[in-house]
Amino acid sequence: MQNKSYEGMHWSDQTARRIVQEKGDKDKYVLAAGITPSGVVHVGNFREIITVDIIARALKKLGKKVRFIYSWDDYDVFRKVPKGFPKQEELARELRKPIVDIFDPYGREKNYARHNESEVEKVLPLLGIAPEFIYQNEMYRKCKYKEGMKTALENTGRIRKILDKYRAEDFKEDWMPVTLFDSDTGTDEISEIKYLGGYKISYKDREGRLKEFDFSKDGRSKLLWRVDWPMRWAYEKVDFEPGGKDHSSAGGSYDTAREIVKIYNWTAPSYLMYDFIRVKGAGGKISSSLGNVITPREILEIYTPEVARFLFAGTRPGTEFAISFDMDVVKIYEDYDKIERICFGTEEANEREKENAKVIYELSCIGKAPVKIPIQFGFRHLVALVQIYNLSKIKDYYKIRSKDDNLRLKARVECAKNWLEKYAPDCMKFKVNESVDVQLSEKQKKLVVTLKERLEKNKYTQESLHNEFYKIIKEHKIDTKDFFELFYNLIISKERGPKLSTLILEVGVKKIIRLFEQAV
Repeated sequence: MQNKSYEGMHWSDQTARRIVQEKGDKDKYVLAAGITPSGVVHVGNFREIITVDIIARALKKLGKKVRFIYSWDDYDVFRKVPKGFPKQEELARELRKPIVDIFDPYGREKNYARHNESEVEKVLPLLGIAPEFIYQNEMYRKCKYKEGMKTALENTGRIRKILDKYRAEDFKEDWMPVTLFDSDTGTDEISEIKYLGGYKISYKDREGRLKEFDFSKDGRSKLLWRVDWPMRWAYEKVDFEPGGKDHSSAGGSYDTAREIVKIYNWTAPSYLMYDFIRVKGAGGKISSSLGNVITPREILEIYTPEVARFLFAGTRPGTEFAISFDMDVVKIYEDYDKIERICFGTEEANEREKENAKVIYELSCIGKAPVKIPIQFGFRHLVALVQIYNLSKIKDYYKIRSKDDNLRLKARVECAKNWLEKYAPDCMKFKVNESVDVQLSEKQKKLVVTLKERLEKNKYTQESLHNEFYKIIKEHKIDTKDFFELFYNLIISKERGPKLSTLILEVGVKKIIRLFEQAV
C-alpha cells in the first residue's frame, strides 16, 4: 500500500522511498533486471531496464549507493526459432540446447545469445544506462549456484506444494525443480531426474541410458525459472526488481517466487509491475518470437536519447503506452521542449507542474542536467529545414556557438531526416521547386501578385506573415483552402505542406518572389 506521505511525488521518488521503507535504511541497495536473450531484445524488454535505471537515480538522489545488476539468462533452453532470423532450418536443428550454445545465424558473434546481448550492451551507454551484466551460463557452468541448487533439491516437496497452489493440476510426485543438459547431445531431452543426496543427480538420456553427475563440479544443470528467480534474489541479495504484467498476475511467477525465496532465508525484493508497450498502429503485444519488434536502436533513430528517456520517465510503469512513429513524434518533441522550458522557468507553470517537470527532465538527461536552458530546435521546424538546407546552413541559421548546442542540433537533425525517410506522412515531405510552369486563372494571378508585392515591401515574422495571408484572403474574397493550395502548389507542387509562413521565410523571400514572377 502506498504511503500517503509519498503522494504528489514522481513515481520514481515514491518507489525509492518505498524501497528504503521496506528494506530498511541501508547504505547500498541491489537493483536487478534481466531477460532471456532468446530473440531480439525489444522496447518492451527495454522498459524493465530503464525502469530500474530510473529507480537507481532516485535512490542516488536520496544519498544511497546502488548496485544495478542485469542478468542475461543465456543458459535457458532454446525452445523456438523466432521469425525474422536467417537460417531458420539450421536453427531448428539446435532446439533444446542452451541458448548460449547456439550458433549466431548472422555470423557476427560467437553464439546466438551473444548476438542478441551485444546490441543491447552497445546501445545502453547511449541512453546513459550502465548496469553490471551477469551471464547466467557462466554462473551455472562455474557451479556458483551449487548451494542454491542443493537447497532447492532438498526442499523439492515444499516447492512443489507452493507451485501446486496456483496450478489447475498438481505436479507429479517425481517432479524436480531442475533441468539439465545431456553430456552427449547437449540438449535437455532427458527423463527421470532423481536427486541422490549431496550434490548428486541421476537421469536417463533420450536413449534410456542411466547417467549420474555431481552438480558441484559439473555445471550442466540449472534450476527451473520459478525456482531460479528467487534463488538468485537470495544469492545477489536483491532489494528491488520490477516485473512485467505477465509475471505480476495472481499466482504468477512473482507470487510463487516470494514464497519460495523464504527457503533461502531471504525476503522478496520490493516490486513494481510494468505494463506492456505497443507500437502505434500495430495490434497486440510486442513479441520477439513473432518478429514484430521495435528495438532500442530503432527508437534512437527517431528520438534523441533524452527524448527516448522522457517517454519512460514521464509515464508511470504500470501504464500501457504506445511508441509512436507517426505525427505524434512531433508532439512528443514539443512536450519534451515544454518540460525543459518549465524546468528553466521560461514557460509559466504552477508549483506542482514545476516540481514534476524538474524530476522528469533530470531523469531524461544523459548524465547531469545542463545549468542553463539549451537552444531549442523545434522538431517540426527542423523537419522543414532539413528539406531546404544542409547541416552547415542549419547551424548558421541557429547561430550555433557551443559544442553542446552543436551536438544537440546534429542529433535532432539526424532524427528528423530518419523520420522523414521512414515514417513521416506525405504532407510533411516536400521539395522546393526550382521553376514554375503552371497555368493560373486571372483571379489566381492577382493573388500571387498581391503576395509578391507584400513580400517585396515588408519584413515579416512567421506570425505576421501568417496574419497577412488572412488579410489577402479577405481582400480577394477567396476560400481559405483554395488560397493555401495555390501557394503550396507553386512552391512545392503539393496541396498541403509545412506551415506556409514558415516555408516561405525558410526557403527565402527572394527565391519565393522569383517563383511567383515565373507564375504570373
